[in-house]
Amino acid sequence: MKWLEIIKLRTAGNRDALLDEFLRSLVESGKSRELVEMKTYHHAALENDVSVHLHWESDRPEQNGTELGLHLAQALKEFGLIDHSIWIEDGK
Repeated sequence: MKWLEIIKLRTAGNRDALLDEFLRSLVESGKSRELVEMKTYHHAALENDVSVHLHWESDRPEQNGTELGLHLAQALKEFGLIDHSIWIEDGK
C-alpha cells in the first residue's frame, strides 16, 4: 500500500538559514526500508509555508504517523505551527 505523511510548517516570519539547513539535512538523512521518497516544498506565494512529504510503501499506514514523521514534526515545532497528517493513495 502506498501512503503519504505530510508535515506542514508555517513559520512566523521569513525562513531563516537554520531552518533551510535543517530541511536539507532531513532529505539527506531520511532513509528507511519502507520510505520510498522524502521531499520538501514551499508555498508558491508564501515563502514561510513549508511542507515535508514522506512517501511510504508498506502493508498498512501508521495512522498516527511514523516514528520518523513524529520526530520531524516535534523538531519543526521550534520554527512555528505544525500540521501533521497521513494520506492513503486511492487505488483507482
